[in-house]
Amino acid sequence: MKVVVGSKNPVKIFATKNAFSHYFENVEVVGVEVKSGVSHQPVGDETFKGAYNRAMTLKNSVEGDFFVGIEGGVSKISGVWFSFGAVCIVDKYSRVGWGTSPMFTLPDFIVEKLLSGVELGDVMDELLNDHNSKQKQGAIGYLSKGVINCSKLYESGIIMALVPFFNENWYFRSSD
Repeated sequence: MKVVVGSKNPVKIFATKNAFSHYFENVEVVGVEVKSGVSHQPVGDETFKGAYNRAMTLKNSVEGDFFVGIEGGVSKISGVWFSFGAVCIVDKYSRVGWGTSPMFTLPDFIVEKLLSGVELGDVMDELLNDHNSKQKQGAIGYLSKGVINCSKLYESGIIMALVPFFNENWYFRSSD
């Protein structure tokens, strides 16, 4: 089985491999850099649009069985700003599954930077005096004191997006 991820980020590739390996044997996961078509720091529904755009771009341009779009973003829910990963999986039959990672809150001063257009990874790099932290443990790794890392966060979202594919008769009913 070939699974294509719309990113060269090793964290996203590793998370995808782990998630699919829970259910399938002999999974090959390949990362292909594609544009999300949304801003560098997506807000709200734009996060889902970016994940969808990545998955569909892959579906329409490379061979594979599943195409995975993962987009990190922020959203305000009940007056609280959360960071999360939106996941869109499209299979070779053009069926779509959606999921999200667990959400976590962000400090106000970080949210202010994100809303001005700075990407969370760049904010964290500056705060931690690091480089490319989003390809390591990510913001959640630092904020959770290493208990949860970015890969584990994305892995759960990918599993959620796979749910329809394991329950095809409920999710992908024909309109007969």
